[in-house]
Amino acid sequence: MLRRLLASSLGRYKRELLLVLVLQTVQAAAGLYLPRLNASIIDDGVLKQDTSYIWSTGSLMLLASLGQIAFSIAAVYYGSRAAIGFGRDVRGRLFHQVTGYSAKEVAGFGAPSLITRITNDVQQVQTLVQMSCTLLIAAPITIVGGVIMAVRQDAGLSMLLLVSVPVLSISVGIIISRMVPQFRLMQERIDKINQVLREQIVGIRVVRAFVREPNEVKRFAAANADLTETGLRAGNLQAFMFPTVMFLFNASTIAAVWIGADRVSSGQTQVGSLVAFLSYIAQILMSIMTATFIVMMIPRAAVCAERIIEIFDTPSSVVAPEQPITEFSAHGTLEFRDVSFHYPGAEEPVLTNISFRASPGQTTAIVGSTGSGKTTLINLVPRLFDATNGTVLVDGVDVRNVDPEVLWSRVGLVPQKPYLFSGTVASNLRYADPEATDEELWEALEVAQATAFVTAMPNQLDAQIAQGGASVSGGQRQRLAIARALVRKPEIYLFDDSFSALDLATDAQLRTALGPHTQNATVIIVAQRISTISTADQILVLEDGHQVGLGTHQSLLASCATYREIVESQISEEAA
Repeated sequence: MLRRLLASSLGRYKRELLLVLVLQTVQAAAGLYLPRLNASIIDDGVLKQDTSYIWSTGSLMLLASLGQIAFSIAAVYYGSRAAIGFGRDVRGRLFHQVTGYSAKEVAGFGAPSLITRITNDVQQVQTLVQMSCTLLIAAPITIVGGVIMAVRQDAGLSMLLLVSVPVLSISVGIIISRMVPQFRLMQERIDKINQVLREQIVGIRVVRAFVREPNEVKRFAAANADLTETGLRAGNLQAFMFPTVMFLFNASTIAAVWIGADRVSSGQTQVGSLVAFLSYIAQILMSIMTATFIVMMIPRAAVCAERIIEIFDTPSSVVAPEQPITEFSAHGTLEFRDVSFHYPGAEEPVLTNISFRASPGQTTAIVGSTGSGKTTLINLVPRLFDATNGTVLVDGVDVRNVDPEVLWSRVGLVPQKPYLFSGTVASNLRYADPEATDEELWEALEVAQATAFVTAMPNQLDAQIAQGGASVSGGQRQRLAIARALVRKPEIYLFDDSFSALDLATDAQLRTALGPHTQNATVIIVAQRISTISTADQILVLEDGHQVGLGTHQSLLASCATYREIVESQISEEAA
């Protein structure tokens, strides 16, 4: 998975990666050249007391060192560019993929997990790429080159490498194999802690209203403790890695000095060669340590890459047609033909054989008990879900054959839970039409009965709105959401229980003002209050996902028992 992700996303950075390879190769070569120069100074300069040779060779060593530093800086620069660009591209692709998901995929992954994958998971892989570009490329070059140079200096001493390198590699491999499951569990527990934290922040009012702070503290503490426990297990394995490497490094150095001293005293090698060999074995083992540091990051990055690829490999269940329809003979008509919908994993369908037609200039109301499928029915129109069976037609065309952009431009949806974005009143209203003028915004606010409170705000249209609309009341948030849909001027309006937070007087005023503004459009209203829907041209009654009535208020009172029960229950409540 990691290889696949890197191959698919690093292709556009071939130039930077090639430069990093060249720069680190030169850097490694310079590093391998320095011990050889040092050995020649000791053997030819110091022993022969040739000062000029020491100065000339030392100057060459200084230039090699400065060149090594310069190439290292350049390699870090281009490696960082490639890594950061890689992270940007992957985050962009993930964001594009996630925003194309239907509600089904978002619910399947969960919002906290999607956020973690776009942020933390990408960051882990990006860090691995950056460290690999700045450190890992030079490491194998140094290891291979160091072995060759060490053998050239003293073939007998080089036998030590046949023991130290395999032992070190096996030890590191054992530790890493135990780290992989811990890193996978760690990412899952990061998802969990994000989920708990998100629920507590979004639902802070509910938590305080029911005095559940102590319980929520315990729930967060449990999730935090699980993450800490997993992190400690992974950290202990990481902490064991470096002592293992350092022990083998020091043991190899001691063995080299011990054996090398005997070889120098017996005349089998020179002092300079021994010093150079020690430098090479240090470079080899330090490069293995560096590679080990990078390899330690691979398990977690691999887990993160697997989670990222899982998103890329999960297509949206709502897909654009290959040959989308963009031109229509009719305008504003909406029709359901034997529509059924079944949530994945559910035992029973939410909707079964729903059929009705709504025309421009007509208001259709949908009513039913909680859980009867009203919101699901509304969501099928803009293709937040696709119908399991049957057909939803807009302007006489199956919505699955319509270009999504064209479909969405014809529909104005006010969801059951209105959501406002951080910004201003104007920026939220222009979310529906970026080209809308201030006059059009005020007209929409007037119809939505929001002019009074927006006028009272500091800066009016430029008044600040907090994320989610937390800075305004529930009723104000609903009216701003309605105004946003009005700014779009669509052919089909979908009001999903959008008047529930309004008092009866405001509700009546809004519906009266709404009539002339939507007289040429199709209006679908989901509501609980009979007073909101009694004047509708037709009323669809749902019960347990089945269509049990369709007609006007008066005809349903005479023919539909479910509708009559709803009306009588509200009349009795008002009388009480």
